[in-house]
Amino acid sequence: MEKNSFASKSISFNERRNPPPKKEKSNRLIKSSSFTVHVDRSRFPRPPKRTLSSNEAMRSIMTSDGKETENNDVAGEREGEEEDHHQPTLVELNEEIDDLIEKLASLDDNSNLPEIPRTLATFAKMVQLEIEKYDSSESTLKFGQDMDQDSILINAVSRISKLSNLFTKLSSDETVRKVSPSLSLTTLVVQRAMSFMEEELRVLLEDSTTTYPPRRSSSNEEEFQDNNYSMIDEERIANMRTIGSLMIFAGYETECCQVYSVLRRNAFKEAMQREGFEKISIDEVQKMQWESLEGHIGNWIKIVKYVANVLLPGEKKLCDSVFSDEHSSIGEAMFSNLARSAVILFLNFAEAISLTKRSAERLFKVLDIYDTLSELITALDKICSKECANDLRSELSSVRRRLGEAAVCIFCDLENSIKNDVARNPVPGGAVHPLTRYTMNYLRYACDFKETLEQVFSLHHTTELNLEALEPKREHQDEDSQDYEDKNQGPKQTPFAAELITIMNLLDVNLEAKSKLYKDPSLRYIFLMNNGRYILQKIKESAEINDLVGNNFRRTRSSELRGYHKSYQRETWSRVLQCLNQEGLQVNNKVQKPVLKERFKTFNQMFDEIHKTQSAWVVSDEQLQSELRVSISSVMIPAYRSFLARFGQHFTHGRQREKYIKYQPEDIETTIEELFDGNQNLSMARRKN
Repeated sequence: MEKNSFASKSISFNERRNPPPKKEKSNRLIKSSSFTVHVDRSRFPRPPKRTLSSNEAMRSIMTSDGKETENNDVAGEREGEEEDHHQPTLVELNEEIDDLIEKLASLDDNSNLPEIPRTLATFAKMVQLEIEKYDSSESTLKFGQDMDQDSILINAVSRISKLSNLFTKLSSDETVRKVSPSLSLTTLVVQRAMSFMEEELRVLLEDSTTTYPPRRSSSNEEEFQDNNYSMIDEERIANMRTIGSLMIFAGYETECCQVYSVLRRNAFKEAMQREGFEKISIDEVQKMQWESLEGHIGNWIKIVKYVANVLLPGEKKLCDSVFSDEHSSIGEAMFSNLARSAVILFLNFAEAISLTKRSAERLFKVLDIYDTLSELITALDKICSKECANDLRSELSSVRRRLGEAAVCIFCDLENSIKNDVARNPVPGGAVHPLTRYTMNYLRYACDFKETLEQVFSLHHTTELNLEALEPKREHQDEDSQDYEDKNQGPKQTPFAAELITIMNLLDVNLEAKSKLYKDPSLRYIFLMNNGRYILQKIKESAEINDLVGNNFRRTRSSELRGYHKSYQRETWSRVLQCLNQEGLQVNNKVQKPVLKERFKTFNQMFDEIHKTQSAWVVSDEQLQSELRVSISSVMIPAYRSFLARFGQHFTHGRQREKYIKYQPEDIETTIEELFDGNQNLSMARRKN
């Protein structure tokens, strides 16, 4: 009797305290037709919903209260209502509600359905009033400001949600008549509570959109990695976690995930835009000038690294904090969706670059993008689930493969550039040819990407592209160049090392052809020495090239240079040395003065001509220039000094001696030191005076 009296008093209280209608906040639900969150709804059955205003819900509660009273046949027990005006509190009702929850949860079948107490309506109304404390237009109370009040609301919503879930499970055909009023009652309150919670979650997330640290605030990206969400206070994260758990348990998992996903994705995009990210279509990339595109590539690389090292780890940390423990799989789904959206944005640009014109100057930027995608794959492997990482790796690897193919094609186009470089005019002075400088510097810069090029050549050089079919067959080359390549291949190299050697061999063949443009054989060998020394120096300067081609390759080139040197000596100075030969100057031990005069005269003419001509020749490598001068002096000066000492006395001092003996040994040395300076206007007047 006491229990029925308590219920009767609650009804009396409800009748007397039916409040006037209050202005309702708009029930803003965030939806996104373009964003799908996959969740497991089997764990939390979703009750049927219909939207009611606050006042409609209150009226429905009052109506349900009356129905519950009638259904339990307690109309005759209201006589004590006028005498006892006690209003039960939530704390007083909690014990009875918890008892009902326990009974409903322990049911083996629906046939033993317990009596639904009339206090359920009172409890539902009081939960509604707790929500009104926060959600009415006149309220100044904010969620997160009063922990005690928040705890009351959370516990109340949690209990009404549990009841709603249990009534939903019990609403089979046999029991629908018994639980339908209770299900409608609890569902209406839960709807109102979830509308409020969804709005609060949205506000919390919007307030957190500026929490990304800017890349430019620190030169060291690693500083952000362990503390990149320190500016989101733990209390705010805790509130998100609480609201998320309530919504998921109440069957509002989809709404919770949509709000979280849409707002965090928008915040993510805003953070990238603040760093300068621009969404550029494939058509725009195709039409863009390379100089402009280079700038976009550089910015893209910086942003991708920032996202991989800062933004994605931060989002992972936030997801793990908001959706923790039993909801960790939901948090993983949230993060996976965000990571996918970011990767798609990046891949669109990278794929567009792989489709642009393939020219030599673009190789290094293509390789930069390739390496950046590799770093992104590594970062995703660390922070994503295995399934998500595998999916993203597949997409990233597909684009990276196309970039690798493009890089190999661009690099191998260098072969065709060398083959097709046909010159009609020789380089003045036998200097290093521009093709040699371009090719070797290109190879040196390429070897800064040695590991990447080793990888892409191993993957794509023969199996993917079959590049050998794209280049002229080796039998089309002349026999000497084919033999040269064969003897320098040495042990089997990696595909990239083999490509380097092929390019340098083709360069040799091209330079050999260009050397034939020089009519003077001596200048031809100077040209080959200049270019050969330049190639050898670039190999020595680059540890990467040296490691790839091997010591045998370098030693062979050094031997070739010595051969060019000897050929130059023979072509230039052997005829001069013949003038200093003592044979034929004496007959019967008597010097033939006319022959001696002719010898000195010929020597002077030849030496003057060599000096005049070869002073204009160019040997820019100081070591090679010194080696040439030393080798010439070591042959010419001793021979001339000996010849002059023996035969110079046959000329009388004066005009005759000056006419035929034009140089002293020290003059020979000085003159040799002036060779290969590239001086076109060197005057011989000093020597004539």
